[in-house]
Amino acid sequence: MENYQNPSFNTAVASNFIRSVYTYMFIALAISGVVAYAIGSDADTFKSLFINDTGSVSILFWVLLFLPLILSMIIQWAFQRLSMELLLLLFVLYSAAMGSTLSSIFVMYDMRSIAFTFFVASGAFAGMAILGYTTKTDLTKFGSLLYMVLIGMIIGGIVNAFIGSGAFDFFLTIIGVFVFTGLIAYQMQQLKNLAFSPEMNEGTRNKIALIGGLQLYILFVNLFLTLLRLLGGRD
Repeated sequence: MENYQNPSFNTAVASNFIRSVYTYMFIALAISGVVAYAIGSDADTFKSLFINDTGSVSILFWVLLFLPLILSMIIQWAFQRLSMELLLLLFVLYSAAMGSTLSSIFVMYDMRSIAFTFFVASGAFAGMAILGYTTKTDLTKFGSLLYMVLIGMIIGGIVNAFIGSGAFDFFLTIIGVFVFTGLIAYQMQQLKNLAFSPEMNEGTRNKIALIGGLQLYILFVNLFLTLLRLLGGRD
């Protein structure tokens, strides 16, 4: 992505774009948080939705687990063909589906650990977002490298699901913290470049802001979950 730092471009438009990105991100976090707490804080509700009589995980849980992936691909790949209203609907559905599966953390971890990790993740996110927005260094190659490492982590996680190595799982978790924090800085720089691009019309700019909020939300949630595996105290 090219860097469009056009001094003649209206900086107010760029500021509004960044503000919209974070607004969408916070909306997604709020929806997911409310849904996750509503389901996960009540053991009976969680079991009735996601646990079968045999004690196995229900089909509904697996559907909701993979639904966000499908919705995110639709939002990011087909946004030009979709209306803003439909994108908003898919965005809300995505956030709610994520919240439903995130409810499991309230079953697995105590509230103190969840709250503490959330604040740690928020601080790390804020620091890296500021770094990405203010740095003069081009992070494009750095971001590409991190995405390759992320792919390797995913493959490694799948392999470890069969191996069951605790040491390797810990190694992947540590690497994940660095990958997601680095990607936050990279993504923030990319969004800054877009914010100062005069080539988008208002409609496209609004859609890109929603996608940017979605991308930052995904990175924050992954950073939070990765840190929770390191810092969280199990119930």
